[in-house]
Amino acid sequence: MGGLFIESNPDDFNDFGALHALISDAFAFMEGRIDPPSSILTMRPEDLRAKARDEDLFLIRHQGRPVACVFGAARGPVYGISKLAVAPAMRRIGLARALLDHAAMIAKSGGHQVLVLQTRVELVENHATFLRLGFQQTAETAHPGYRRPTSLTFQRAVEASGPFP
Repeated sequence: MGGLFIESNPDDFNDFGALHALISDAFAFMEGRIDPPSSILTMRPEDLRAKARDEDLFLIRHQGRPVACVFGAARGPVYGISKLAVAPAMRRIGLARALLDHAAMIAKSGGHQVLVLQTRVELVENHATFLRLGFQQTAETAHPGYRRPTSLTFQRAVEASGPFP
């Protein structure tokens, strides 16, 4: 990761506008592809600030700006992952893998055995990525008001990591 490192709940981080921009930019490819639209479209920086108070925020910064992030939260026996985002210019260097492996380490230290995340049915490239990172599809779910599956649930044991390319 060349000088980049993961920060867990960094005390000095307060730029939730930049974090919102990172997630929005990373999720932009979904617009027009997923139904219902991503929740990031209705979130504001203040919502991310509140999320960071209630959940773990794992952050990677480059020159002071967030370039990758993921949120994690204990949900009963599992550790839930959400809003995994990597800046388009920083993709394919292992940042998502590093964030997920870090979240797994935190989950394990909290007594959790499984990471769980959801991705949209339409995002087949995300499905392939999560499979490469050691996840397995375990369920299909539907957003309120939808009769068809809109999301897929993936799980990974906290000890597992995907094979390195």
